[in-house]
Amino acid sequence: MVAYADTSFLFSLYGHDANSAQARPMGNAFKVPLAFTSLQRHELRNAFRLAVFRKAMTLERCEAVLAEVEADTKTGVLLETPVTWVEVYTEAEALSAAHTKTLGTRSFDVLHVAVAIALGAKDFLTFDARQKVLAVKAGLKVKP
Repeated sequence: MVAYADTSFLFSLYGHDANSAQARPMGNAFKVPLAFTSLQRHELRNAFRLAVFRKAMTLERCEAVLAEVEADTKTGVLLETPVTWVEVYTEAEALSAAHTKTLGTRSFDVLHVAVAIALGAKDFLTFDARQKVLAVKAGLKVKP
């Protein structure tokens, strides 16, 4: 079984923020690889580059973190996982129609939950409060 981590969790796992102290032991404790899709790759890489723009991370640290992420895809810590985008968008639309009006979830949050469902993931890792609620409503086991 593959676990799914959204970008908030992955950023905390590889970067340094208020949630890193909690993310690192959890990431290290997982006995299964974390799914890593093209959506996660894009959003995570952009998040680190945005941290450089915001002066929350140096360019050198950003490059080191991006290299670490790529190294983890080669060793299988992050499992490069293709998805069927038609299935993901169909699931995302159903989730949005059912929950966005009451939860206020953003498109990327809905997409992450939809991807996890499409992949058959049971564990969903996030630090995003609204996304947590959506994932629970979708039947995923959410951590932390």
